[in-house]
Amino acid sequence: MSEGRIDLNVQGHVAQVTIDDITRHNAMSLSMWTALLAAFEEMDRLTEVRVCVLRGAGEKSFVSGANISEFETQRNSEASVVHYNDMVKRTQQAIFRCRVPVIAAISGICYGGGLGLALSCDLRYAAPHSRFRMPAARMGLGYDCENMKSILNNLGPQATAEAFYTARVYDAASAQAMGMVLAVVDDVFAHCTALAHEIAANAPLTIQAAKKTLVALAEDEEDMTSVETAIDACFKSNDYAEGRLAFAQKRSPLFTGQ
Repeated sequence: MSEGRIDLNVQGHVAQVTIDDITRHNAMSLSMWTALLAAFEEMDRLTEVRVCVLRGAGEKSFVSGANISEFETQRNSEASVVHYNDMVKRTQQAIFRCRVPVIAAISGICYGGGLGLALSCDLRYAAPHSRFRMPAARMGLGYDCENMKSILNNLGPQATAEAFYTARVYDAASAQAMGMVLAVVDDVFAHCTALAHEIAANAPLTIQAAKKTLVALAEDEEDMTSVETAIDACFKSNDYAEGRLAFAQKRSPLFTGQ
């Protein structure tokens, strides 16, 4: 059976990262976590990228969780568990702290590590047939404080507690009510692509400053110097002048990110 892979595709200002192991419902192996981290590190260096869409291959699964068949070899000792969890944490942090907004296009199963992955994204949208679950309590797995905090920040204490304590499956409407996703849309991939292009047409320095601010506030950073620098750069940019001119001329602005 073939190994899963991570595909990075960039068209204009929009990047798409696809998690691809359809035969296993896009379950994440250790090598896929490593490749996903590398894809986001690469994308962060591509200055032309202004927004990213993260999706699973096909329509049946976003990510069904971890590739359980690896547990006997990759999560069978204290050291291997630490290594595996560290790679998951680093990948999720890379997505959460990504320079540009990341949109999760969720179609089908979004379980366990897939849910944690989705909650690392800035915006999340789901197809009507999507299903969500945090099955840790049915497998005896423990979640560390940092991963729990990420889920808590998105869902709040009661929804987080219910999702973990019950390990139940939620449909898309319930997931929306709990804050797992912002909206349920019929054609989630078309919706997220259109949204990505809408965001990419706006001033990239403004959006990146907003993202940096949101991350700093979520992580309770005390030193906000880099945030203040990013905000100040907006007012010194050519894009700020272009935005004012376009408004005065009643036309759409053309932003360059400078």
